[in-house]
Amino acid sequence: MLKGTFQLRVRYADTDKMGYLYYGHYAKLYEIGRAELMRDTGVTYQKCEDEYGVMMPVLHLESRYKLPAKYDQLLTIHTELRELPRRMLHFHHEIYNEEGDLLNLGEVKLFYVDMKTNKNISCPPFLLDKFKPHY
Repeated sequence: MLKGTFQLRVRYADTDKMGYLYYGHYAKLYEIGRAELMRDTGVTYQKCEDEYGVMMPVLHLESRYKLPAKYDQLLTIHTELRELPRRMLHFHHEIYNEEGDLLNLGEVKLFYVDMKTNKNISCPPFLLDKFKPHY
C-alpha cells in the first residue's frame, strides 16, 4: 500500500465566521495529499502532463465531516492508495488535528486521459513502475 503524510496549518483566510475551516476547502486538502503522495514516488502531476501527456481528472469525491478543523490548528493529512491502480486511482484521506482527533474522511477517484486523443486509458506504465514497489 502506498501511504503519505503531509502537515498544514489552518490559515485565518480559510476559515468561516465560526473560526472553522470552511467545508469547501477539504477538497483542497485532499488535492495537497494526493500531490505530495505522487511527489514522494518521484512523479508530479505536472510531469505526468508535460512529459507523458497524461492528465488525471477527478471522477468522484466524497467527504465525511467528523469534527471541525479550527483556525491555527496543525492538520495532518494521511493519504493512501490501498490498491495498485489500474483504470483509476482511488485515494483515501484522513485528516487529524494536533491532538490526534480524526476530523474528516475523504475518498477521491481519478481516471487517466491521454491528452493527445482525449480518451480514457489504463494506468500508464511509467506510473505503474513507480507504484508497484509499494504493493
